[in-house]
Amino acid sequence: MPPLRLGPASLLSHPPVHPPCRTARHVRPLHFFGQEHGYDTILAFMPGHDVTAIILAAGVARRLAPLTDRTQKSLLPVGGRPILAWMMAALHAVGVPRVVIVVGHCADQVTALSASAPPGMVVQFIDNPAYRLGSAVSLYSSRDVIVGGPTLIMDADVVFPREFLRRLVGSAAPNALLVDGGFADTGEEVKVYTKSDRVIALGKKVVPEAWDRVGEGIGFFKCSAEAGPELVRLLEKVIEESHRLCEYEDALHLLVSRQHVQPVDVTGLPWTEVDFVEDLRRAQAEVFPAIARLEGP
Repeated sequence: MPPLRLGPASLLSHPPVHPPCRTARHVRPLHFFGQEHGYDTILAFMPGHDVTAIILAAGVARRLAPLTDRTQKSLLPVGGRPILAWMMAALHAVGVPRVVIVVGHCADQVTALSASAPPGMVVQFIDNPAYRLGSAVSLYSSRDVIVGGPTLIMDADVVFPREFLRRLVGSAAPNALLVDGGFADTGEEVKVYTKSDRVIALGKKVVPEAWDRVGEGIGFFKCSAEAGPELVRLLEKVIEESHRLCEYEDALHLLVSRQHVQPVDVTGLPWTEVDFVEDLRRAQAEVFPAIARLEGP
């Protein structure tokens, strides 16, 4: 699959200036095939075999500066490996064979990491030249993938156990969001509100009139082939209305009123999103050791 270009032109009329590191404008797809090991046969019996993961790894991550001035946030090391490497390994473990990574800031470093992708995994890239804008633009750049079949939409800055993906991919619901009900509300969290086992609203400042439970969104969403086209239309809507300064959760908030999205509970499992230096320290000192104990050698 060649790199996709963003459009319509009205959405990307003024591409931003790239940061100091060398950033690729055109990224060639890298493929890792494992047919010679019978990998395709194995995948047919695994729950994620027909799903494509979309990982959003384009942003600058200003709140982690200077650590991210010349590298991508998803490449920061936790437990001796980049966060993105752990993510690809977890996807491979649950049988997801295809990964599409949306790149922007320090894209060349992200593509270089993919050379060590697990055997049998196909890794492809989409360049988002407007990576300094909101995450909705990054996700919209992968619209051809979203409408092409079921997807897992994932933030690239999450340190998590494989059990997260086992539950999400294994859920019978075609559309599902991972939710942690044991969170502390600091104002930074994307809150997910549910009623009668259905997601009814999500956002940092959104509060619906009536709801049963609220939790923190992990940043992982399973999107069905049926819901994909509607998600793309809603992404275009929020991007145009906000002049490209919005997050993809704004489109998901609209989607949950149109499609049945089920929460998948991961309360009690160790994880963290890495937004600040303190998050990275916690990931190293607390979260990764807890994950290692949970998953074993």
